[in-house]
Order: sequence, then C-alpha cells, then structure tokens
Amino acid sequence: MSKDVALNEHLYYTEENLDNILENLDIVRRQIFPNLDPESEINDQNFPSVCLIGLGRCGSNIALDVATLVYNARSNYMADLELQDKASSEGEFRPMRWIQKHLPIEIKGEPRPVFLIEPVVMLGDLDKDIEGRIRFSSQNGRSNFLDEYKKLQIMDLSEVHAGGAGNAPILGQYLAKIILNKDTNSFNNSAWRHMHSYLVDSCGIKANQSRLYFYIFSAGGGTGSGMASEFGLAQQYSYMSKTFDYHSAQSKVLDKRHSFVFEPIFTSGICILPNISGDKIEVSEALHINAGRLLCKYLSEEWDFSYNVEREDHDHPSNVMQRIRPWNSMMLISNDIMRYAEENDGAESDIDVNTMEKYANQYISQQIFNILTAQAVTTDYDEDYFRRAGVDIAETIRLDANDLFMSLAGPVAIAYAESVVTSSTKENIDIDDLFCRSIDLPHFNQDTSAIEGISILPIESSSYSEALKNYRESGYDTNSLNHLHFFKNCSSVVSIISLPKDYKLSFTALNRLKLHLNSLFPNTTLKRYALVIGASANLSLTTLVAKSPCLSDDFLTLMVAYVKRCFARDEYRFSDEVDKAILNFITTEEFNEEEVDRYFNTHENPAKILDTNWYAIKPMYEKKYRELIDDQEKFVSINDIRLDVENVKKSIKYLREIYRHRVSKTNVLSLNF
Repeated sequence: MSKDVALNEHLYYTEENLDNILENLDIVRRQIFPNLDPESEINDQNFPSVCLIGLGRCGSNIALDVATLVYNARSNYMADLELQDKASSEGEFRPMRWIQKHLPIEIKGEPRPVFLIEPVVMLGDLDKDIEGRIRFSSQNGRSNFLDEYKKLQIMDLSEVHAGGAGNAPILGQYLAKIILNKDTNSFNNSAWRHMHSYLVDSCGIKANQSRLYFYIFSAGGGTGSGMASEFGLAQQYSYMSKTFDYHSAQSKVLDKRHSFVFEPIFTSGICILPNISGDKIEVSEALHINAGRLLCKYLSEEWDFSYNVEREDHDHPSNVMQRIRPWNSMMLISNDIMRYAEENDGAESDIDVNTMEKYANQYISQQIFNILTAQAVTTDYDEDYFRRAGVDIAETIRLDANDLFMSLAGPVAIAYAESVVTSSTKENIDIDDLFCRSIDLPHFNQDTSAIEGISILPIESSSYSEALKNYRESGYDTNSLNHLHFFKNCSSVVSIISLPKDYKLSFTALNRLKLHLNSLFPNTTLKRYALVIGASANLSLTTLVAKSPCLSDDFLTLMVAYVKRCFARDEYRFSDEVDKAILNFITTEEFNEEEVDRYFNTHENPAKILDTNWYAIKPMYEKKYRELIDDQEKFVSINDIRLDVENVKKSIKYLREIYRHRVSKTNVLSLNF
C-alpha cells in the first residue's frame, strides 16, 4: 500500500452500530459507578467530564498519581497522608504534602469540604504486567485503591504485544496502529471493546458526557511517544467523521441517546520532554531524537490542519479527514524543571532518577488538578460539595470544552505559582510577586510544597535568569522579557485563578494581573480567564501560553536533533550546517523548499536511532500486523508511517508562521470630521 493511501484512509476501526456503542457505554458506566441503584436508569448517570489517558510507563505512572491523590483526598480526608507525614522523613512525601496543603482542610466546628472531581483514568502500556506493576508498587494502600477507585480502567493490550516498543517511537506507533485498526470484536479481551467505545466510538455524542481528554506520555520513550499520537488521531478521526455525517439514518430515531447530536470536545497531549541541558547531557541521545520526532510530526499535522492554504478543495469534508491532528493542543513540560527546582532548593546537582521522576509527577499533577477545577461542571462534584464547602457557584467563572477548543491550539507551555492566604494576608497578597514567580525558573514554594515556575524555558537558563532579575529590579518592567519570541509571538493565553473560599480577589489585584499579561504578551489575539472558587486553600495562578513555545530553545533543539540525525544526508550529519540552515529557513523572508531537499533525504531512517539491524526488525512487526489483521486491504507497512521530508517542510512552515505572528492596533475611524 502506498504512503498516500495509508494516510488518506487511516484505516482506524470505528464501531458503526449505535446500539453496540450504547451497550458498551452502559457496561463502562456500571464498572465506574458500581453503587448505582439497580432500579434506576443506568443511562441517567453522567460520565465525568474529564478523562486522563496515561500511555507508556511514564504516562501511566503520572495518571495513576493523579488518580491516587484524588482518591486519597476524597475518601480519607487526608488522614492517611497526615499519618504518613508524621511517621516519615521530611522529604519523603513532599509531593503528597503539596496536595495536602493545597486542599481545604477541616476547620474546627465546620464541616469539611469534599474533594473535587474524580476523572476517568485509563492506563495503557505495551507491558503484559501493567496491572501487577501498579498493584504491587511500593505506595501504601495502592492495592485498596485499585479495588475501590472504579473510575480507573487498565487497557490490557498484551494480546497484541507484550514486550514494549524498545525505545523506538516508530515501533510504538506501528503497534498502536495494529491495535486501533483491528476490529474490537476480534480481541480476546472484551474489556477493550467497551473502553474503545468510550474513548473512540462515542466521543462527543450525547450518550457520552466526557468532553475533555488529556493524553499523558513521555516524548523521549518508545511506547508513550509512539502510541499517544496514534490514539489521539483515532479519536479525532471518529469525532470528525461524525461531524461530517450530516445525513445519519439514526438522526430521526425517537431515543435521542441514539442520535449523533455531538458537542465540542477538547483533547490535549501532556508531553514530558527529556532533559537537554546540563554538563552530563548530550544532545545526540536517543531520548532527544525520539522527542524531536514527536514534535516534528505534531507541528506538520498542526500546520496541515490549521494553516495550510496551499491545499486544493480545502473546504471539502474528505480533505479535512485527511488532515486531522491528534490533539487540539500539546502541553509541554520539560524534565529539566525538576533539576532547576532541586538546584534552587539547595540540593546537589546530581539528582537520582527516582527523585527527578517523583517531582516531575508532582508538577504535572498540580497542572492537571488546576485545569480540571477550571472547567468542572456541577455534575462532576459530590452532590453535597457546594453546600458543605459554602461555595456560591454563581461566583465561579469556568472554562468549558469549547472555551479551551477555541483558545488553545498547537504547542502550549504552563506558568504556575501560588500564595498562602491567611486572615493576616488577605488584604496584602503581592500580586506582582505571584505573577513573577509563575514565569520564573522552576523552584519549590517552601510555604506550600508546590513546584512553581514555567514548564519549558524560553531561552537558556542562565540568560533567562538574568532577564528575570532585571524584570524584578526594574519594578516589573517587561522590556527585559517581552522581546523574547516565547512572549512576543504568543497568539493566546488562558489564565486560571483559583481562590480559597471566602477570599475576594480585589478589582485592583485582578487589573494588575491583566496588566502584566498584556504587557508581557504584546501580540496575543485572545486572552481568556477562569475564576475558580473554593477548590483550593491557596491563591493560585495558572497561565497557559499557546503556540509560541515552539520557538523556545528547548523545542528547537530537540526537533533539529531529530531532523539532523534521521534525515540529513551523510555530508551534513556531523556538522552544524543543518542547525544554521533550519534557523535560516525560519527567519528568512522567502522560504526556498528546494534548499530543504539539498540537506535531507526523502524519508526518515529509523536505523539511525536503533542499535540493531532495522531491516531485520521491520518484517517481524509487519508479520505481526498480517497475522492479527487478516485483511490485505487494511495492511500498512512500517515504511508507510515513516515521516518524510514533507513533514519537515510543514514543520518549518509552522515555525515560520508563529515567528511572524503580530497583531495590528485598532485605529478609531470616523466620518465625523
């Protein structure tokens, strides 16, 4: 099969029979709501509005951490964590102390507020023993958690493959394609059929109320990096196909559960980037190449979907179906954050891997927590939450899926900070300092145990640190920062302000925040705000920065490392000529695509990453495809999913587009002169 045919038809399996979809959804409902009254209508129970999908070892661990925190906070009211904190050393449970301090704790004589929403959490890995790894991990109470947190669903995909992807994203992608192209009814594991209907077949329709999907994965690995975008594309393909199904025969049925009346969904990849700086880090590592492949692939897909004006018949539905991208946005979180946080905390620079991963999980959990609370609908809460917490829902400004859909696209970075609010500080919270801490190098907040700062640095750390120092010393004059591409070329920002119950953010303080945002991001075309009441014991600020993070040093370094290793012709692979050429392609006024062909081969070469014979591996996996999907018309070769030089060109075009982002000032026009 040619590459064009494979890309155009996608070949993702989608259940077409609506009765089967609804039956599968009801089975999932009974699994995640086992205590429903058996006499009630099962379909009256709404799914949670949020679903977390953790893929690969890193992604599944992070999603599991979020679910564990939710479970512990809600069911035990932090009692277990308090006991752990007393019985253990000061540093051991630092991530747990963040959530403990972040949540409203019982005040004597007052009812304790119930913790917020419980998302559906789906974990998937090309690992036969994923459930055993989770159940027998060292965290206390984990086995009880697996039994009692029914919204956790484990995707056992071992019948397709049980041995990982060997740190090769193209293999992870190919195995995900086998899983998603295979008829779900032919799986021995019937649970996959039910979960597939929830995640893919029913997204956006009335019977499935989940509207926000977050895919969590490590960009530097093989399984998560390869599988995540393929799962996202399958979901988008199913959703978009419903969008253009104007004349569905099911649209006039009496039972409206059967109709494809759909609503907007917002999907985001939460992408953990590998360390790329430091004395002991080499840019040529396979982790960096893997991450660069994902970034290059995503930018080219985002260019095709959002910007490509060169396409023919661009308004035709079938053409749109060929140009889908895996997520509405991709949030970038660098693992270097943890190193900066440790260094700023006074620790030695050589930090062990487990500590690094623990803090990475904490930072990501914080951000997911705040994004979830910003859009939670009332049906996501315990029915007594608002009454017990004393929260007036009318005071809350929330973001729904459509707000995020319209506000966030492409690569996104996160800025975060929080401040303790007490009776003595309510009137004098330093809003300027809060904002500055949110965009600072990552660091620990000693008062709250939170990791604050920006998720991916705009420029090299020492230069950025100097710019921030000038920013503070000048009285928060943004001239030392707003010329950086990260801020200057940002197209939109979404700010989430979370307030404790009974704390009123003054009009002056809110205006100060808006002033900082306006001056730091001079060319944003869209600014959105969410005000969350009662979800936190602290005042916190989360700012999502859209599109311009692709111009950061970290992003460009990873992407160019991949292109140079896997595409460059032999004479350019070991010099810095490719690096200079790509920077020139981005900045020059005219883009000469023929120059790209001079530097690069037509297709990526996966053998440049693997330390074994790629040409011996390829037929092994293609044989697996033929055996599991016994349909010659649905066969896809690994050659068909290689990235090609057109992906590189589209990525450069996307970078050029963002590099030139500007806004024109509105002039007042009048005929009255």
